[in-house]
Amino acid sequence: MVLRNGTATERGAPAVRDLRGRPLAPGGDLVYAPGDLVVVSGLPGSGKSTLIRRAAQGGVDSQDARERWAGRLPRVPYALYRPLVRLAHYAGLWRVLRSGRSAVVHDCGTQRWVRGWLAREARGRGRALHLVLIDVAPDVARAGQRARGRGVSRYAFARHRRAVRALLAAVESARLPAGCHSAVLLDREAARALAGIAFTAAGTGGEQGR
Repeated sequence: MVLRNGTATERGAPAVRDLRGRPLAPGGDLVYAPGDLVVVSGLPGSGKSTLIRRAAQGGVDSQDARERWAGRLPRVPYALYRPLVRLAHYAGLWRVLRSGRSAVVHDCGTQRWVRGWLAREARGRGRALHLVLIDVAPDVARAGQRARGRGVSRYAFARHRRAVRALLAAVESARLPAGCHSAVLLDREAARALAGIAFTAAGTGGEQGR
């Protein structure tokens, strides 16, 4: 059951909070329990990296790995060293997961195995996996890519659109990815208004500071 601008309340049902079109109060946070994992998904250019860097402590962002390698290989096309970027990103993610710390993880939406990996890791530590999905129109995402000076190919963007569209439809129907405990839907405005993603002893995946 999904309540627009609310929370699924049936016992045992996955919690889905839809914050699209619902501005958060200044200082509003998403709060989860210590040791939980949060995956942030959405189209390239939707604002995932911006949200992780601004709002999440301990975020694992694939864009960080890309920028490190771009600094080392400024004249080399990204397609040639993309495998190295992915390897560096997943190695960094593995180290964070082995530490047992809470983490906020960048997810491009097309790699289901990553969410499966995170879900297994969360179960293994007796914690939960949560999804934050940024929902923006394709033209807005394309504008976001242009603003950061890095885009993806038309073919790759089409793959992302299909994957994110399917994920969004599932979440709107309260059919979360396997092992995912809750989901929050954000539009661009709600993502900008979100002050932080925090992990506290009182955290339940809900909102604070509202």
